[in-house]
Amino acid sequence: MKSTWPILLLCCSVGAYAADPVGSPTQLEAGLVNPGAIDKPAWFKESFLDLRDDIKEATAANKRVVLYFYQDGCPYCAKLIQDNFGKQSITDKTQQNFDVIAMNMWGDRTVTDVTGKETTEKTFAADLKVQYTPTMLFLDETGKVVLRVNGYYAPDKFELALDFVAGKHDKEGSFKDYYTKLKADGKAIATTAAPTYTLPGALPQPLRLQDSRKDSKRPLMVVFAQQDCETCDELYNDIFKRKELAYSLSNLDLAQADPDDTTIIQTLDGKEMKLSDWAKSLEIKYSPSLLFFDANGKEVFRTEAYFKAFHTHGAIDYVVSGAYQWMPEFQRYLQHRREALAEHGFPANLME
Repeated sequence: MKSTWPILLLCCSVGAYAADPVGSPTQLEAGLVNPGAIDKPAWFKESFLDLRDDIKEATAANKRVVLYFYQDGCPYCAKLIQDNFGKQSITDKTQQNFDVIAMNMWGDRTVTDVTGKETTEKTFAADLKVQYTPTMLFLDETGKVVLRVNGYYAPDKFELALDFVAGKHDKEGSFKDYYTKLKADGKAIATTAAPTYTLPGALPQPLRLQDSRKDSKRPLMVVFAQQDCETCDELYNDIFKRKELAYSLSNLDLAQADPDDTTIIQTLDGKEMKLSDWAKSLEIKYSPSLLFFDANGKEVFRTEAYFKAFHTHGAIDYVVSGAYQWMPEFQRYLQHRREALAEHGFPANLME
C-alpha cells in the first residue's frame, strides 16, 4: 500500500550561484578538507542524489527524506550538527523518521529532482531560493513544500518542527497553528524571556504603516516578535543595543509587530486588518523575523531564524546599502563583508 508520509528536505544552505562566489569552498585534493569543515553523522544516508529513488525508498520504510545542504565554515551548520544532532532524542527521532542526505551547496554533483530534471547541487540550492544557512524545506510525498524553515532553530523548536512533519500535522494547518496549539495546551517550549520588547524610534502603535511612511524614503524593517521568546530577548536586549547596530538601525523606519496580536492596523498598502492576519498573509512562522520593505512598500528581504550580531547587522546593511538589488545572494554579500573587515584588521566573530 502506498504511504502518504510527507518528505522533509532540510536544506542547510545559502544562496547558490552559477559560479562559485568569492571565498566559497573550492575542490580539494583527496584527503584534504576545507577550513571549517565538520564531520556529518555516520548515520546520514549515502545517496546517488536521484530524489525520486530516495523518496520511494523512504516511503517504503515509512520515513521521509531530509536533504541537508551544508557549507564548510558555517557556524550555524556546526550548531545544527553539534547541538541539535548531538542530542540523543533528536538523533533517535530523526533516524526513526527520516533519511538524511547531505549535499554540498557549492557542489557540482548531479542531482535529479522530483520531476526527473538533472541539475547540480549548487543550482538546485539556487532554485530553492535559499539565502542563508541553514534552510529547511519540508515537502510532502508530491514534492509540495509544507514547511519552510529558513536558518537555524534551537534544539527544542527544531524537535517541534520534526514532530510537525513526522505527525503530518500540516494536514491540519500551519506550523504556527501547531505551535500555538501546543502553547495553549501548555506543551510548548517554556522560556524565561522578558515580558515586553522596546525598540527605540519605532513607529507608534497601533501601526498605521501607509500613513506613517507617506513621506519617508527610507526602507522599513518590521520586527515580528512574540512574548516569551528567548531568541527575541537576545535580539532586543543584546544585539539591538550594540552601538554598531544602532548606527545601522538609524537608516531605517522601524516597526514592531506581535504576530499573535489581534489589534487592527493599517498595512503598507492601506488595508485595515488584524495584525495577526497580516502576519499570516506574510507567512510569518518564526520569532523573531525581520522583514524589510523598500520605500514603495515592497518586501525585499527577510530573516526568519536565529542569528547572532554579525548576520543581523549584515542583513540590515544589506538592505540599507541597496546591495540586495545588485547582489541577490545574501551569502555572497556576507562573505565579502567578512573578508573586507578582516583586511581592515577587524576579524568577525560570527557567533558573538
